[in-house]
Amino acid sequence: MPRPTLARTVSCAVSSTALLSAAFLLPHGVLQAQSAPGRAPSVDVSKLAEIHVAITAVNDSADARQAQAKNKTGEAQHELAAKKRQLITELLKSKGLSDTAYQRQRFVVSTDLGLRAQFDSVVAKLTGAPLPGRIAAPVAPGFVAASALPPGMVGTHIGHVTTSFVDTPEKAGLLPIAFTEAQVASQHAALATRNTTDLAAMKLHAGHVLHAVDPTIVTTGPGKGFGVKRAALGVAQHIELASKESTASPNVKIHSTHIATAARSTATRVDQVIALAKKIQETSDVKEAATLTGQLASLASQLAAGADVNADGRIDWGNGEGGLQQAQEHITLLLAGEKK
Repeated sequence: MPRPTLARTVSCAVSSTALLSAAFLLPHGVLQAQSAPGRAPSVDVSKLAEIHVAITAVNDSADARQAQAKNKTGEAQHELAAKKRQLITELLKSKGLSDTAYQRQRFVVSTDLGLRAQFDSVVAKLTGAPLPGRIAAPVAPGFVAASALPPGMVGTHIGHVTTSFVDTPEKAGLLPIAFTEAQVASQHAALATRNTTDLAAMKLHAGHVLHAVDPTIVTTGPGKGFGVKRAALGVAQHIELASKESTASPNVKIHSTHIATAARSTATRVDQVIALAKKIQETSDVKEAATLTGQLASLASQLAAGADVNADGRIDWGNGEGGLQQAQEHITLLLAGEKK
């Protein structure tokens, strides 16, 4: 099958964007804004967006051809650049615009927030790309928006776990800060395994792990300065306070037990992490440190994930298995039950 030419690529792009544009027009068929007399030309935003998408297709196709090894000569590059300019000129002419008029309208749109919002919206619909600046920031593990919490003091205590707590860095919820510190601990435990012939490096990263899980032991390091242990115990304390409120439903009481149990299992696992990290710092034997480092990396990863202690193929909230993820799962179940 013959490969499509650059001209055919442009033709397909223009015809397809025209079809898409027709499907997404506003009630009167055109997204058009009139500028103040004497200041700038009127702009058909839908048409301008269609042209922009088509020109982007031309540029992408031309750039791909210019990057090919066979087209690396100066003559080939010049020829392809000239062909690209020709195709863009023909495209604009087919839409009744000169290059000067097109650039003027682009400038108008780029300097008018209202027109730019309309333009971006049409381009997003034509291409399927998200609107600029509209991609949601990733949500921290364990975080729940205040609007999703139950009313009254039950919701207040749950909010200390999931949403915001006065004593944490940046006033994050206790569970999100526990996840953050656990991630630092796991990361540095893994870094310690990269060179198990370097005793100093293993000791250094063991110290970083200690800072992340309990900064009262090592006061400086890459963590947030709150510690997994303090955060996990705080999760257990405040979720139990929610369950003790007179307005707490049976749903809250049941899942609070599960959440608190998983959180306390995490705190117990922190104690095991601390013991291993201290042994690494105290030993002068490289082989012993290497063995302990491998154990530390495995255990640190379980702070968030939990551990299948009874080898039944799943990690439960109880039986000493639960980690931060199991606490989070039961918070999700708790909130879903409150909505019902």
